[in-house]
Amino acid sequence: MNAPEDFNRLIAGLRGEESDLIPLLQRIQRQQGYLSEESIANAARFLRVSENEIYGVASFYAQFRFSQPGRHSLKLCLGTACHVRGGAFLAEEIERRLGIHAGQTTPDGRFDYHPVACLGCCALAPVLQVDDTIYGRMNFARLQEVLDRYE
Repeated sequence: MNAPEDFNRLIAGLRGEESDLIPLLQRIQRQQGYLSEESIANAARFLRVSENEIYGVASFYAQFRFSQPGRHSLKLCLGTACHVRGGAFLAEEIERRLGIHAGQTTPDGRFDYHPVACLGCCALAPVLQVDDTIYGRMNFARLQEVLDRYE
């Protein structure tokens, strides 16, 4: 958060009760794109709970992230159909090529990468989603082509 007034806008309409935790985290993430250490500290003070409690709740839900997102978000399906058709090998290649692990953002801020349980496109397995675009029937060659488009 850049300034106290930014945080004051986020808490508008909230009462500072523990039941405000998830709505507050959602507001923070909508504004910043992720939950920063500073925003978690501010939320803990406002709600009068420990930062550990906030991390515990936020890490339980897949919607929350603790690192700044990249300009392009990669989601690789590792559900059953995608896994059987080589999704795990594609995951290794993504990590190798980008030099990051699941849940991380590349140092240049271009990509963040998250394996997911299912993208609901099993007939197109294996599937990669870049931002809002789905790429089906992925293989190593297609993966390289798709990543090249976004670099």
